[in-house]
Order: sequence, then C-alpha cells, then structure tokens
Amino acid sequence: MANATSTLLEQSASDRFGTKIAGAVILGGDYQGLGIVRSLGRHGVPTCIVDDEHSIARYSRYAGPAVHFSNLKDERHTVDELLSLGRRLGLEGWLLYPTRDELVAAISRYRDELSQVFRVATPEWESVQWAWDKRNTYRLAAQLGIPIPATSYPSSVAELEQFDELAPPFAIKPAIKEHFVYATRVKAWCAESHAELRTLFQKAYEIVGPGEVMVQEVIPGGGSQQYSYCAFFREGEAVGSMVAKRRRQHPLQFGRASTFVETIEQPELEEMSARFLRAIDYYGLVEMEYKLDPRDGKFKMLDVNARTWGYHTLGASAGVDFSYMLFADQMGLPISPGKARPGVGWLRTTTDIPTVFLEFLAGSLGPRGYLRSLGMCRTEAVFSLQDPLPGLVELLLIPYLAVKRGF
Repeated sequence: MANATSTLLEQSASDRFGTKIAGAVILGGDYQGLGIVRSLGRHGVPTCIVDDEHSIARYSRYAGPAVHFSNLKDERHTVDELLSLGRRLGLEGWLLYPTRDELVAAISRYRDELSQVFRVATPEWESVQWAWDKRNTYRLAAQLGIPIPATSYPSSVAELEQFDELAPPFAIKPAIKEHFVYATRVKAWCAESHAELRTLFQKAYEIVGPGEVMVQEVIPGGGSQQYSYCAFFREGEAVGSMVAKRRRQHPLQFGRASTFVETIEQPELEEMSARFLRAIDYYGLVEMEYKLDPRDGKFKMLDVNARTWGYHTLGASAGVDFSYMLFADQMGLPISPGKARPGVGWLRTTTDIPTVFLEFLAGSLGPRGYLRSLGMCRTEAVFSLQDPLPGLVELLLIPYLAVKRGF
C-alpha cells in the first residue's frame, strides 16, 4: 500500500512541474515537521513522514505515507532504517529534511552513504561540527569577533573554585544539547548560589560526562531579549533571510521553544551571522540564536541550529518560504531571493496560553500587550482552517506531549 501511495504522490508532483520530480522525507512529525509538509504540499510536492513518536504531521491533508521508527536517536540504526525505507518505498532522489539536531548529525556523518539513495542537502561534517558542539561554536565566534557570553568548561567540581569570587546566578549548560535535553527536558539549569552551582554541576556531569558541561554567565533579561537570524544560505550569501525577536518562550527561563515570535529589522545580526556561516562554508537552512545584553548593548551568540526551526513557517507569512526554497534549489528550480518583512507574528497557542498566564502573574505582560501580539499574528504553528485535523489531534495529544517532552 505504501508503495502505491508513494507512486501516486510522485506522479502528482510530476504533473505539477511537467517533469518527474521526487518528493521529501521529513524526519520528525511534530509542529516543525508539519510546517515542512504544508509548505511543500502547497506546491504539490509529495512527502513521507518518519518519526519515533506519536506526532501530528501525518494527519495533514498534504501528508503522504507516515512511517514509525522505533528509535531516531541512534545514528547507525536511523541510517540503516532510512536506507531500507528508501529502497522499499521507491524514494530514490527524495530530499531529506531533519528536524532535530541528532538527525542533522546522523545525516551529516553518513552523508555519502545516504546519498546513494536520497538527495542530501545537509552539509558535510566539516561544516556541521561548528553548530553541533557549542565549544566549537563559541571558539569560532570569538575568533571572528562575534560576542558570546562569558563561558567556562570546568572538568570537575573542584574547578568551580574559579567562580567563588563571582556573583550568581550561573547557567549550567551542555556543550552538545541532545545529551542533556532528553534527560532533563530543559536546555539549561540556573544556579542561584555557589552551593547550588556545585550540586547542579555534579548532576549535569553525571548526565553528559566530563568535558561537556559548560558554566556560563546569565545575561540579564528574559525571553524578550532573545533574537534569531534565519536563512537559506548558499555560496556565502543568504538567498532568503529573516530576523526575528522572541517575544515569549516556554519555559520562561532558558526556553526550549518560542511561543510567540515577531519579524524585525536588525542589520547587525545579519552581518554577524553571515560572517560565521561563510567561515564554515555553510549551505542550507539555519537558525542562529542571540541574546541582547543590556549591560553593554551587544548581541551575544547563544546557539546555531543547522536545520529548520520551530517557527520556520513564519517565513512564508513574511515573504520567505524557507522549506520550499531549499527544495527548489535542490531540484534545480528557479528561486526568488527574498527577505522577510518586519512586523509579522507567529504563535503556538498550546504553549503560549500557559506562558501568557505566567507572564500575567509575574507582571511582565498585560492585556494590551497580549492583544497587540495577537493582532500581528499571521501564522499559527498548528491550527489551520485549510488543514484542521493536525490541530485537533494535538489537543488530544497534550497529555502525551507533556509527559514525553515537557512540550
């Protein structure tokens, strides 16, 4: 049945473009993967969704076959299963879209092997390693003159003595976040005292092992101080780009995901980000995260995501359809360069509602500010009148998502 479905979907793409064009395999079917399915589906591009969780993208009107893998965290297992799936369903030449960092790493490391069946846009490991490991990210950023938070890499609790003369709070983060996030469901811990720093460092050390625990200064300000540069980057230039401000996030401190985002103009972030991406000879979709430090007025680089990101669908509403732009480039189709227009909002209602409630209690958001954000929203992460079923399914999955990944 899957073979027949795949053939029919590929034929629909062939009719659309007047030539035989393959489709896309989306690895991860949450709201991020759903955004890719919808973007490509609106252009008549067939998709196959692969996930190891109960996810919503498979219920989209644009979705093709959905395949469950037992595990997408083990690189070798994922690669073997993908190769088997591609040959079984006749997906030769289909483009791979990873939605998680561990999938980016697996595809990059086994790029040559996967390219025997699929079309692989993920760059070689020589490029991806600078995004995968924050130790590499921060080292290169410093060499390029891009500001970063003050960061240390203690190898033991004894080495925490260097912080005794510094005032808390401190952030305890992993250098490779996947080794930490799945165990804790958070991106970082905040130590409010030196005693707590030692306790949390030891816990992090036991999770990720020696050398991977970072202790970092906490830049003042909440999620509203965070900014991102997003792009389809090719041959040293951004073909499509967007700068966004994270107005709200979940959780409130060290947010794992945005709940409300707005496009803005910020040339400084564009210049710094392009400098970094040129240095690593980057190709593809990318999101680079920054935080504005009110103490010196500088944007400090926090993270680089070598893939689509949670709110990538904001781009299409603001004039830059990132997912389709990558697909078109890979297939040799014409691309219109673009830059997102400012003042366009994106919302994920299921996580924004509890976030807004907490911000109301904290006094950091009032009714007028909330209504203003709703007024500029042009994209909801999941809910769509044209494609309603994924939104209904997500409501049913809220208990599962809360237990599985803390949303």
